[in-house]
Amino acid sequence: MRESEILKVFSMKDRVVIITGGTGFLGRQYANILNQAGAIVVIFDCSPRTTLEECRKTISYVSGKNLLAMQVDVTNKDQIKDAVTRVYKKTGRIDVLVNNAAMNPAVDSEEMKKMFAPYENYPSEIWDKEIAVDLTGAQFCTQVVAPYMMKQRTGVIVNVSSAVANAPVDNSIYGEGKFKSVAYIVTKTGILGLTRAWASYLGKYNVRVNAFSPGGMPKAEVSEGFRKRYSSLNMLGRMAEIDEYNGAMLFLCSDASSFMTGSQLAMDGGISSC
Repeated sequence: MRESEILKVFSMKDRVVIITGGTGFLGRQYANILNQAGAIVVIFDCSPRTTLEECRKTISYVSGKNLLAMQVDVTNKDQIKDAVTRVYKKTGRIDVLVNNAAMNPAVDSEEMKKMFAPYENYPSEIWDKEIAVDLTGAQFCTQVVAPYMMKQRTGVIVNVSSAVANAPVDNSIYGEGKFKSVAYIVTKTGILGLTRAWASYLGKYNVRVNAFSPGGMPKAEVSEGFRKRYSSLNMLGRMAEIDEYNGAMLFLCSDASSFMTGSQLAMDGGISSC
């Protein structure tokens, strides 16, 4: 295969991509690589409009290609329908949906305290919210976008899962009295079932559905102690570096994965194999 053909396989030129949770830590990275690969990227996020605009400008500046950002709550199906309709009217198609939105605050952050509670004391209101955002949100977005792809008889859906869906969590790395959110583990495991169900349902329409299961990538506020504890659990002895998941996301969204559906791509430093 010639170099030009290889590059073509990974090209996202003029493909319309919706990414939920697009202003988040990983969402921005996915949006950036797909935008650079030529896609017309549309971010759905419930962040304030100022955050959406900052994200749009930053990524557009880096790639030189414009990016759209829309305020959307993935737990609100009417908002999703309205936003998707607007995207379709503007672009005439929807090629890729990346279900990335999730509640997963950085370890050592203030936000994580209630979410890292002992399981017998896990707050029911947080459980309900995590299920709604992480799992039901992916279902709602897929329900709204899938009919467009079915009509086109082409499309790609990537559901972002996690390494916690594939291997038991060693809670000792979080510190005494802290435990990885039980709701997060449940939703990310559920994402794998959601992926297989929709892949089977949409296969006859030439619409592919896969899951991506990344390991830990530390935000700036994560302590060095946690980095070392987490790193000791996998085969590479480190956490993922910024932008290290971009190649996997581009692979899943592009024609490079054209014969892959109903599957999962795990990229976790080998933690799920230990």
